[in-house]
Amino acid sequence: MSEPVVRFDGVWKKFRRGESHNSLRDLLPALTRRLFTSPPTGALQVQEFWAVKDVSFAVARGEAFGIIGPNGAGKSTTLKLLTKILRPTRGSRGITGRVGALIEVAAGFHGDLTGRENVFLQGSIMGMRRVEIARKLDDIIDFSGLHAFIDTPVKRYSSGMYVRLAFAVAAHLEPEVLIVDEVLAVGDAQFQNKCLGKMGEVSRDGRTVLFVSHNMGAVRRLCRQAVLLDGGRVAWAGDTGEAVNMYLGLSRSASNWKRSEPAPDVPAYLEAVNIESESGQITGDIGSTESFVINIVVRVTQTTPLMQVPLRITNQEGIPILTSSNCDRERKLLSLEPGCHHFRVHVPANFLPGGAYNLGVWTHVPRIVLYDGVETVMFRVEDTGSVANAVGDGRYGVVATELDWERIEGPGLKVTETEVPRPIAYR
Repeated sequence: MSEPVVRFDGVWKKFRRGESHNSLRDLLPALTRRLFTSPPTGALQVQEFWAVKDVSFAVARGEAFGIIGPNGAGKSTTLKLLTKILRPTRGSRGITGRVGALIEVAAGFHGDLTGRENVFLQGSIMGMRRVEIARKLDDIIDFSGLHAFIDTPVKRYSSGMYVRLAFAVAAHLEPEVLIVDEVLAVGDAQFQNKCLGKMGEVSRDGRTVLFVSHNMGAVRRLCRQAVLLDGGRVAWAGDTGEAVNMYLGLSRSASNWKRSEPAPDVPAYLEAVNIESESGQITGDIGSTESFVINIVVRVTQTTPLMQVPLRITNQEGIPILTSSNCDRERKLLSLEPGCHHFRVHVPANFLPGGAYNLGVWTHVPRIVLYDGVETVMFRVEDTGSVANAVGDGRYGVVATELDWERIEGPGLKVTETEVPRPIAYR
């Protein structure tokens, strides 16, 4: 194996909570403590915590590598350590070659300069000559789609415009290592797909891509190898599919959500949301051939006319699969009286293909006010076999619900019970 171009060896990084010196009275004692106390490098003092704990990985040239994990896992800290924005407390890290990084929206841009001037500024920071930047300028502007605003000071850009220009610059100035954090989520869906395509192109050209994202579909599509961080440590490193499955497994306990914080001061709020199997067990694992129930408990503190309790199920790529509400049957908004309301939503068997799903539930008055909501209830459907699976994996759609099929016999159509059409191979 060739020498890795990205190296992260036994890195630790600690921070201090609430370290803010707004006055000389606060600053002097803090400086005194630092001057006269010298704790061991690995020791934690009061208010300190480890953001990254003994993290190691290596990335070869031309590889697209994913870094995934829940919020607070240490992903962004890892990228800032790699790009030398931060220094490690212990361990070593390094990157060989020119780096193009998109870690924070508008990072490295000068607000008073125009988009065009910032392109040349970023290129100069990356060590490129003016003639090289000029040669790439038209491609950068075309990719960003900011022709009409390229000579406008970037301080007047929206966050989406910032990301468009920043990614275009980072990807087109021929970096040997391209680092992209979750900031792409600021862009619209069309631009995100465009960026994924460009990162794939960069990788195919023999350059290296490091990609941090909560979009598991995008990570699967782009990266063959990934590292899963959890609590600042490496929970898994290797095949991306395994890393994604483990990441989704970290959230299974969230399938039984109960309010733990004080109730919000609103007319209707959520007390509990969970998934119940056919056998009546509260669980985060459902078989694909089982029906299941979504339990929703809403506490109403005052009469709420025109209120709705909607739910939405999305797959691991963030694509909405199902939306429904307590008003579906009546086709009109209801008035809920004060008290506890328990809704049971029945989902039929063979409705969802195997995979991980996210459930969101809200209380609101449509288009007027949102009272409360939870979007972190996760569950997994295990592929326990269905008619579609038995016949050569016939599930090409997102939802595999049972439909009523009518068989019509007549001239020109002959089908025997044993004849099975060859499945179409979509690419």
